[in-house]
Amino acid sequence: MMKRILFLLTGAMFFGSVYATDSVTVRDYQRAQEFLLTNVGRMVKNPSLFANWVNDQNFWYTQTNAAGGTDYFLVNAGKNSKTAAFNADKLAAALSAQSGKQVAASGLNLGQLTFAKDLKTFTFNYEGFSWTYNPKSNRLTKGEAVQSGQRTGRGTFGGFGGFRGFQPTSPDGSKTVFIKDDNLWIKEVSSGKTYALTTDGVKDYGYATDNAGWKHSNNAIVSWSPDSKMLFTFKQDQRLVGDMYLVTTNVGHPKLESWKYPLPGDEHVAMIERVVIHVDEQNPRIVKLKIDPDYHRATTGDDISGRGGLSDVAWSADGSSIAFVSSSRDHKVAKFRVANPQTGDVREVFTETSPTQFESGQMGESWQYLPETNEVIWYSERDNYGHLYLYDLSTGKVKNQITKGAYVVADVVKTDKENRKFYFNAFGLDPVNPYYRHFCTINFDGTGFRDLTPEEGDHRISLSPSGEYIINTYSQPHIPPVFNLRNIKNNSVLELGRADVSELKEKLNWKPVTPFKVKAADGVTDIYGLMFTPTNLDPNKKYPVVDYIYPGPQAGSIGANWTFSPVRGDHQALAELGFVVVMIEGTCNPYRTKDFHDRCYGNMGENTLPDQVAGIKQLAERYPYLDISRVGIWGHSGGGFATASAMFKYPDFFKVGISESGNHDNRNYEDDWGERYIGLLTKNADGTDNYTMQANQMHAENLKGKLLLAHGLMDDNVPPYNTFLVVKALQDANKDFDLIVFPDSRHGFGKYSNYMMRTRWDYFVKHLKGADHPKEFKIGR
Repeated sequence: MMKRILFLLTGAMFFGSVYATDSVTVRDYQRAQEFLLTNVGRMVKNPSLFANWVNDQNFWYTQTNAAGGTDYFLVNAGKNSKTAAFNADKLAAALSAQSGKQVAASGLNLGQLTFAKDLKTFTFNYEGFSWTYNPKSNRLTKGEAVQSGQRTGRGTFGGFGGFRGFQPTSPDGSKTVFIKDDNLWIKEVSSGKTYALTTDGVKDYGYATDNAGWKHSNNAIVSWSPDSKMLFTFKQDQRLVGDMYLVTTNVGHPKLESWKYPLPGDEHVAMIERVVIHVDEQNPRIVKLKIDPDYHRATTGDDISGRGGLSDVAWSADGSSIAFVSSSRDHKVAKFRVANPQTGDVREVFTETSPTQFESGQMGESWQYLPETNEVIWYSERDNYGHLYLYDLSTGKVKNQITKGAYVVADVVKTDKENRKFYFNAFGLDPVNPYYRHFCTINFDGTGFRDLTPEEGDHRISLSPSGEYIINTYSQPHIPPVFNLRNIKNNSVLELGRADVSELKEKLNWKPVTPFKVKAADGVTDIYGLMFTPTNLDPNKKYPVVDYIYPGPQAGSIGANWTFSPVRGDHQALAELGFVVVMIEGTCNPYRTKDFHDRCYGNMGENTLPDQVAGIKQLAERYPYLDISRVGIWGHSGGGFATASAMFKYPDFFKVGISESGNHDNRNYEDDWGERYIGLLTKNADGTDNYTMQANQMHAENLKGKLLLAHGLMDDNVPPYNTFLVVKALQDANKDFDLIVFPDSRHGFGKYSNYMMRTRWDYFVKHLKGADHPKEFKIGR
């Protein structure tokens, strides 16, 4: 592998440390590897629960038992009762008798299990045959031979109904849509026949093309009408947009990769001309919407193909109208519009503006189109919290605020139009941590609010097909999941099971992560984080600290991921090498108030770093074994940007940094990112601009500690020139640093990810602990 990787150094790799030697052995590295998810995950029993609904009232599920076999349970949700799905001893005996093999009741593993609607019998696959069993009569019937390895029945999850977003296959299943030579084509599923819907698409001015600069594919970005007769899409004009270039490393002539990649401040960026295409083999018809082209923008992300398809679009159930949102280039203005797919006429219903940037939801778009009742559900942070508002579709006026209070609507799970109720997840209701999600309901008129999952913790729910019941999984980062059934109407609760981590504790002396709350740099705002310590922690010793950072601002180091996990990335593995690893969710990130999210608006270069420093100092006061004279930091992508920034702006606090694939100068990263969170690029009188002093190369001369930069030469998300700007600045300042270049790697390092992880361990061991790393150890061996 070493031969596949190019090292470019201005200083010797792994310079000697100024710290006293703290030996690290091969066994220490082996133990660290034991705490990676591939090893730890298999030691957690029943980490999740999957409900297989038989009818509106009954479902079955499985749990791993103490012997490692599978127990089967049948639940009557209406009676709030749980029983064994069958007598395992009787079924095992019957299988033994008919198969001629001894079958243990504790080891039953039935494939493709399916109950009859009346629950009297069920079928399953076992040892290459299908079987039918009647538990009451204990009658087992052998059926036909089947293929092995088939999965058991699937559960049901709540979510948006209707036809929002991307469907590569038409709703009736008869057609798929694809791009060929910049034009849209149809393929009939039954016959395989293909035909063109458009013919005037050309290079950089084609239909439904998927290119946001940082992300690009051959997918067709469309939204099907409910009747499968129309497509809502666009013709994307990139003809004047600037190009990005990457060059391969190989023997012989290198290959040039080029594609359209707009940057902040560019005069020309991608524009979309919205169209409706009426699908007909003989006479397809294109209806252009009667509006000016829209910017390639969405309300909740830096691409218009969120969730895999066209964002901010909703059809009426009868296909007579399309609702969509047009966003301004800087995301400050969002226009809610309704189009007639037959004529192309567009009516502007209302406009929302923000002094910073507007989002229509936290976990994706939360607006909904309700033409049946002449209404729109709209999401806004106008009162500092993300809430839902009911609008009159005719007048564009607010009828009433639906949700209100000191919490944030995370996403809408279900809309009960008949009873005019919403079911949604919310942040901010849990007394322990505002990032823990709770599942709630409320009426359209703002009355009847209920928190349906009041237990402390982060809740992930699935709804029954009838919508009457919830399968609720709740946990905390340090507390394994509990599963229960909840009746939405009467709040009755039935516990279904709990995750079991006893094997982890027994075999690895595993200990859960430590959640914490500290104050932000302002000394007032509560911020939250996680701390990983060695399982053999000696509180009388001192441990260097490693800060893992992802600054957002669209997500943070932890983001919304506050559920239980036995490990997170390689943080516990690194801790086993004698470090305290922390993750701090700083200000400037989502899921809280608008003010909280906008703290760094206009200055992404802040990177939550004041909060990181303040938080680590408070932890050291609380836990004296933290040695904050030895603090390291690392991150990837935006975290790489933040890491280099930390080393340059806080050089006396952060002593070692590993910056991976960083977007070090947002003028060299895709337009939608910087223009959303910094604003449009504006020139100053001295020739600089509002992005200049946020760029890491402007501060490189301040480096004092050990910095490792890493980037893939074929990174088509964050182009490697971002890192090379920092390299040049460091060289100009005559600074020692380390650099790894992966010639054929994209953004995530791919096949080199284990190599990079091992390099991180070695770098921190050498430079924070002053120890030699065991060269004979290799991850995976």
